[in-house]
Amino acid sequence: MRERKEVCLDRQRGISLTGLVLVLMVLGLFAVLVIKILPSFLEYRSVRDGIVRAKAAGGSPAEMQQAFDKFAEINNVDVVRGRDLVISRDGASPEISFAYEKRIPLLDNATLVIDYDGTTDASGVAAAKPASAD
Repeated sequence: MRERKEVCLDRQRGISLTGLVLVLMVLGLFAVLVIKILPSFLEYRSVRDGIVRAKAAGGSPAEMQQAFDKFAEINNVDVVRGRDLVISRDGASPEISFAYEKRIPLLDNATLVIDYDGTTDASGVAAAKPASAD
């Protein structure tokens, strides 16, 4: 014989309308943050790729700065210029580093500040001083 399953209509299942609205608000805030931060991060990645290419181009520090400026012009990078790069020779090969601060306005009186830095040095220590960029 088969047993009957008792159905409890007293218990509710699922999410309430209030819970759904709260979850959607949190997801919306997260999406807005991602939309505002993502361009800044992509620009940082372009700068990092630019110093790698400038180092690969080699030559004097002025030639590396010019190579970076050409890369920055092609990739629409405005936060760092060749003159902002710190080029040091600690051994046989030069190391290029940069650092800058990016301010992202969120609301009227709230701003997100991100410090970006990068280097071609294998140790990962950037020799550059932070420069303000808006």
